[in-house]
Amino acid sequence: QVRLVESGGGLVQPGGSRRLSCEASGLALDEYAIGWFRQAPGKEREVILCARIDDGTEYFADSVKDRFTISKDKAKGTVYLQMNSLNFEDTAVYYCAAVLIYCSRRSGVYEYWGQGTQVTVAS
Repeated sequence: QVRLVESGGGLVQPGGSRRLSCEASGLALDEYAIGWFRQAPGKEREVILCARIDDGTEYFADSVKDRFTISKDKAKGTVYLQMNSLNFEDTAVYYCAAVLIYCSRRSGVYEYWGQGTQVTVAS
């Protein structure tokens, strides 16, 4: 059974940093790309970046390109999202999702989803 569990959300001040974790069980990170999505209040869910199976990162949102990075611990089956220089517009529920082999900006192709973790940027 495949399961994705996000953690690490919380309240952070503007300009601060936060690291989210996505623990994946029941699938191999060498076979599944892990996308990070977020949904801000009143907005549609958007894909922001994705951890490729070759350990590269594919960015889908220019707003995070210079601030967010992805890393993996394959032994733990965990993908991390390091978020720096956070601002109010980063407030959202963050989700990780798994898709076979290739990253995609289309949320419909992702097979497995976590439950989400809330990140709130406030002073």
